[in-house]
Amino acid sequence: MKAIVVSQYGGPEVLQYKDLPDPSPGPDEVLLRVVATSINPFDLKQRSGAAKAFAPINFPGILGLDVAGTVVSCGEKVKGFSAGDRVFGMAGQTYAELCVVKADNLAKIPAGLDTVDAAALPVVTTTGHQLIMNGAPVHRGQSILVTGAVGSVGRSAVFAAKSLGATVIAGVRKKQIAQAENTGADRVVPVDSAEDVSRLAPIDAVADTVDGPTAEMLIAKVKNGGIFASVLGPPQNSAKFPGIKIVPVFVQPEAQTLLLMAKAVLEGSLEIPIASKVPLKQAADAHALVEKGGSGKVLLLP
Repeated sequence: MKAIVVSQYGGPEVLQYKDLPDPSPGPDEVLLRVVATSINPFDLKQRSGAAKAFAPINFPGILGLDVAGTVVSCGEKVKGFSAGDRVFGMAGQTYAELCVVKADNLAKIPAGLDTVDAAALPVVTTTGHQLIMNGAPVHRGQSILVTGAVGSVGRSAVFAAKSLGATVIAGVRKKQIAQAENTGADRVVPVDSAEDVSRLAPIDAVADTVDGPTAEMLIAKVKNGGIFASVLGPPQNSAKFPGIKIVPVFVQPEAQTLLLMAKAVLEGSLEIPIASKVPLKQAADAHALVEKGGSGKVLLLP
């Protein structure tokens, strides 16, 4: 099979398009022909070596967490899937024509959802949902601010918080206010404006996807006894707020959650924008594009 292989840490140039032996599924695994994968921020951190302390690459290695494709074959213990099924989920080593995935991490792609587009959903929608449900499970009558609300994880978190009946505030940069209007949030606050943040009434929770100075500023707006949940760790100044519950959230594959979020996408109540679709062999160019910033998922197509 063809795959994007990493033999050392570095910039996008370390992503090499090469031939590798085809993988074989274990007893509880499914072999997929990859129709599409997508680039996540974690991929860039892993490639550069920024994540090597907790997620080292076993060189030569293959990146990638999202996958959408068709089943080629199943391990002997796998039930519920058969050759030809369209499936998606969180996996590993997905920058390739073929990959193996734990069957429990996969779901069948709902009718009406394009297989390629489905590759944009697994990591970001599952992360956003778990950031709320496992991190900041607000309820009706409570308020929550979601940072990075126009990002894919942020949009998913806004949707999840709204599904619980909370009042949701989209925290974005000034230049993103127009984009934030269609996230489903009840109101928008430019978190790069100290004046606007100072006028923000105390809130019950923050669901953070950006960290840094923004997180350090917003933790001070959480009510005593409230929650600061983050996918990026606690703010540097969190020790100054002992009355705030800090909840780190580490995403885990969850097929049923993925189906729930995919249903929301199909119904139009959640939008995960796709910025571009790039051939897998151009992964280096795609990584360089993502590093420049911008909104929307970048998909890689074998």
